[in-house]
Amino acid sequence: MELKLQRPICFFDLETTGINVSHDRIVEIGILKIFPNGNKESYTWRVNPEMPIPPEVTEIHGISDEMVANEPTFKEMAQKVHDLIKDSDLAGYNSNKFDIPVLAEEFLRAGIDFDMSKRRAVDVQNIFHKMEQRTLSAAYRFYCGKDLEGAHTAEADTLATYEILKAQLDKYEDLENDISHLAEFSNRFRAVDFAGFIILNKEDQECFSFGKYKNRPVAYVLDENPGYYGWMQNADFPLYTKKVLTEIRLRKLNS
Repeated sequence: MELKLQRPICFFDLETTGINVSHDRIVEIGILKIFPNGNKESYTWRVNPEMPIPPEVTEIHGISDEMVANEPTFKEMAQKVHDLIKDSDLAGYNSNKFDIPVLAEEFLRAGIDFDMSKRRAVDVQNIFHKMEQRTLSAAYRFYCGKDLEGAHTAEADTLATYEILKAQLDKYEDLENDISHLAEFSNRFRAVDFAGFIILNKEDQECFSFGKYKNRPVAYVLDENPGYYGWMQNADFPLYTKKVLTEIRLRKLNS
């Protein structure tokens, strides 16, 4: 089943130096852009992360320091990537929890304000986990009947993710072929900051999702404990989380 689209959607995958959203960097990015008329554009870039790639990570995705030493940094290519995806919804595998937060961090380091407020995000892994509970390679075998060759390369993973989503639409009659529905279905919680440190409750209030103030509205916490804002700004939280926290604080001060 082909996707019903009102605007383009970009399936993307990142290979990185590790799994720490606020610290690790992109070493490869693959983007498969699908247009409403069915046309497709595919791009894969290697990226110099400006930091060493740990040997144990190289063993997973096969990308070494030497392979990216002469590649552009993300800052050098950020505008090109942003121009490619700025008119599109996004989709990936574990993308809501990892790839989108990492991409947002990289854009902010490059001085580009990455805004998700007017686009939707479909996480194929979350659909898969709700339906079947498997890994990407198993999902590809389960839904598409094929072994995933080249797993942990950005190009192979993005293509597999796209094929899996189409197969999921074929398999599940109650899964609506609509990006808004898929985005809502594939989101486990309503995160405000991508990484999920700030989420929306049932009353659409922005709340902390962690620590001693878990499930407490952010605005109330900042009133009760103004120093908590400074602590979070100086702690190892993602840049985008800090940006969202600042926006909430300024909105509160100006209300």
